[in-house]
Amino acid sequence: MPSDKKDNMAEEVGVRRVESSSLWQNGAVGRILKRFADAAKGAWEHTGKYAAEVKMETKRVTWPGMQEVYGTTVMVVLTTFLFGIYFWLCDDLFQYSIVKRLLGYLMHRV
Repeated sequence: MPSDKKDNMAEEVGVRRVESSSLWQNGAVGRILKRFADAAKGAWEHTGKYAAEVKMETKRVTWPGMQEVYGTTVMVVLTTFLFGIYFWLCDDLFQYSIVKRLLGYLMHRV
C-alpha cells in the first residue's frame, strides 16, 4: 500500500501519523538510549582518566632492589616455617593433652 493512501486512511479515522524516528528520539526509548549513551561515554572517560592516573602513580613508585627482594623473601620463608612448626606443636599438645586424656577417661568409665 503506498504511503499516501496510508496517510489518507489515518486522517479519515482521526489518527495522527507520527514519524517512527521521532518516537525513538523524543519518546521514552530515546531518553533511555540517551542516558545509556551518556553513561557509557562517562564510563570510558573515567576509565581513561583512571588509566592515566595509574600510569603517573607507577612512575612515582620506588621499586625495591634485588638485595631487598631477596632479604624479604628469606624472611617470609623463614617466618612461614616457624609458624608451621609452632602450630604443629600446638596441635600435638592439644591432641595429647585434651583428646587422648578425655578419650582415655571416657573409655575407662565405660
